[in-house]
Amino acid sequence: MTDRVFGLIGTLNNYPWGKQGKTSLAAQLCAKTDKNFSIDNGKQYSELWFGDYPDFPARVLETGQLLRDRLEQDKDRLIGAKTIEQFGSQLPFLPKIRSIAKALPLQIHPNKDLAAKPHEKDPNNFTDPSHKPEIAVALTKFEVFAGFKPLSEIEPLFKLPILKPFVPRDTEEWCDETLRGVTRSLLKCDAATTNGIRDVLLQTPREDLGEAGYMADLLPRLRDQYGPRDSGTLVALTCMNFMVLAPGEAIYIPADGIHAYLSGDIVECMTRSNNAGICPRADRTNIGLFTNTLTFRAHSPEDMILPSRRSDKSRSGRTVAYSPPTSEFDMLRTDLGGGESDEITPSDGPAVLIVTKGEGNMEADGKRVDLFEGSIFFIAPGVSVLWETEKGMQIHMAVA
Repeated sequence: MTDRVFGLIGTLNNYPWGKQGKTSLAAQLCAKTDKNFSIDNGKQYSELWFGDYPDFPARVLETGQLLRDRLEQDKDRLIGAKTIEQFGSQLPFLPKIRSIAKALPLQIHPNKDLAAKPHEKDPNNFTDPSHKPEIAVALTKFEVFAGFKPLSEIEPLFKLPILKPFVPRDTEEWCDETLRGVTRSLLKCDAATTNGIRDVLLQTPREDLGEAGYMADLLPRLRDQYGPRDSGTLVALTCMNFMVLAPGEAIYIPADGIHAYLSGDIVECMTRSNNAGICPRADRTNIGLFTNTLTFRAHSPEDMILPSRRSDKSRSGRTVAYSPPTSEFDMLRTDLGGGESDEITPSDGPAVLIVTKGEGNMEADGKRVDLFEGSIFFIAPGVSVLWETEKGMQIHMAVA
């Protein structure tokens, strides 16, 4: 019979949008737990994964065994009957730390229907039939494009002479289909046209950009990161909400929600899927699939915010929960000052936690263990945990 609480080591990856060397929180946290890893300041470190998904899997700290193999050995105790019945005998969520220095490509993650169809036709490129709604909780200042702005904020920009040709000719009043047509036309721009639009917008007085005055600051930055050819930046700048989140604030990206992360460190959690986003410039997808998939439903920035609430699992009230509309998981965040503690009552499903700040200790399943920044632990269903700290500690925990 296996332990119901045990330490984990995550797996780090090196996508080029990651932060450099020791500036990457993902790398810092990995180095605290994985004694075989040392930070190379010449490399970018983008994500620390600590779930059971096979691409970048977590391993059991003491033995090096894959987490998925450990779970399979005793899935009834470690996953639990309720989770197995609803989602199968694997973790239904995938948690990560992301450290972002450079804007990620404009993308959407497919809903269940869209994910299943390409997977069936082209499993080599679309490797996962699962949907991929996700949440992101800011650990530092976090910049993101998320969701389409209300049409009332988009339409005035497209009265500018340089953008007016992208509005469908028969448009009398803007609607979602107008936005679809505008997006499709912008994405089809060749490099010369894209660069020309960008140059004109850079010379446009800030007051003429209205509520999109931030465009003047972001245009040079995105041009430096992606060059003059990337028309996706035009869609983001003219049609999407630009949001800046403070630590502790969170957003929810639904399946088929358009988004692009720009900068910052976040805890991200999504349903169990590694379906890469459908990107208009990706080799394996195309503009038609991208624009036909999107709902083109406008959102205000407030619509994208996922508020926290006091967790009903918290004994002391020092833990909050982020509960996305998807049923696969909640994310809990516990903030403890010096000399404080909190007890989290048992859950019906499995949980995985990471210490994002500070140090302390944990009592769970009859054991007392030390916690430090970067500690990762698996918690089985039916296990309560008590966290205590003398100096202060912050913990994020995904719970099925």
